[in-house]
Amino acid sequence: MRRIIRWRCNEWLTFRTLRSTLFSVLTDLPNVLTLSRIGAIPLLVVLVAVRVPAADFVACVVFSLAALTDYFDGKLARTRRQVSGFGRMLDPIADKLLVGATLMLLAGLGRLNAWGLYPAIVIMLREILVSGLREYLAGIRIGLPVTRLAKWKTGFQMGALGVLLAGDTSAALLHLPWLPVRLIGECMLWVAALLTLVTGWDYLTAGLRHAAAPPGAVRE
Repeated sequence: MRRIIRWRCNEWLTFRTLRSTLFSVLTDLPNVLTLSRIGAIPLLVVLVAVRVPAADFVACVVFSLAALTDYFDGKLARTRRQVSGFGRMLDPIADKLLVGATLMLLAGLGRLNAWGLYPAIVIMLREILVSGLREYLAGIRIGLPVTRLAKWKTGFQMGALGVLLAGDTSAALLHLPWLPVRLIGECMLWVAALLTLVTGWDYLTAGLRHAAAPPGAVRE
């Protein structure tokens, strides 16, 4: 009987701890901003699927706002001293879900031509590569720092996807039919893909260096 009572007490304490942790996570503004990037994905799917100029423009706005949260959640977490393990875990996941879903939407609904599909493939492969490297390095307690060039890559990538979501239909909606929005977006996507190759190679060589290090060697 005592064992059952002790087990029930431990279960209750665990439940209270999880509830308290979840409440803290969902009330911290940086975490809310991070979660909003994931929450924006279903809305983007609906807006792009509608295929009307106004919906394309709103999709661009929604994506742009979601992309901006990637900057503000980290900044707020540091200034408000709300950096948490949950936030560090969820932030790159939210980014990759948002980018991956948007690229698949654009490709699947014919918003990218063959010339624009190749950089999209490069970007997706790089995201998978970096995710695998981070998982491996986390197992040996090695962090993979974000370089300044990677931040430029993210900027071009998010800008390109927002422009591609808007498309030429949004230009016509804004009475700018002469503006080649889709071409601009695809050019930006190519720049992002080139930066992706450079930063992906840097991350790969860093991962291989640690993987090739002898057991017990000091890793920087």
